[in-house]
Amino acid sequence: MARPDNRNGSFIEQYVFPEGDIPPLPMMLRAAESAHFEIRDVENLREHYALTLRHWLRILEANHDKALQFVDESMYRVWRLYLAGSVHGFRRGQLAVYQTLLAKSDPSGQSNLPFTRDDWYAQNLVT
Repeated sequence: MARPDNRNGSFIEQYVFPEGDIPPLPMMLRAAESAHFEIRDVENLREHYALTLRHWLRILEANHDKALQFVDESMYRVWRLYLAGSVHGFRRGQLAVYQTLLAKSDPSGQSNLPFTRDDWYAQNLVT
């Protein structure tokens, strides 16, 4: 399947992940299915990720001087802006992060996965 050009000149594309490209969820799921994976679960963790990003931002700001030992002030500011903007985007529902659980069945069609999400977490299938 051809991937349309996803370049839009955004701040993230230009300064944070210049060679990065995250295909949309439907495209990822189609690719998984075409590789004979069964989609067992898809969960949007955006509220959780907003908290994670806020925590990373606090750590970065608390370690400003240490960060400058590895990058210059402009790069520090890029990452600070990226983290703060991402917190905002995830909290407002403008950004999302998905966790998927895929399975390959054995020849008899069994996935051998536990039946519930709680069981998946208990067995560390989802990390």
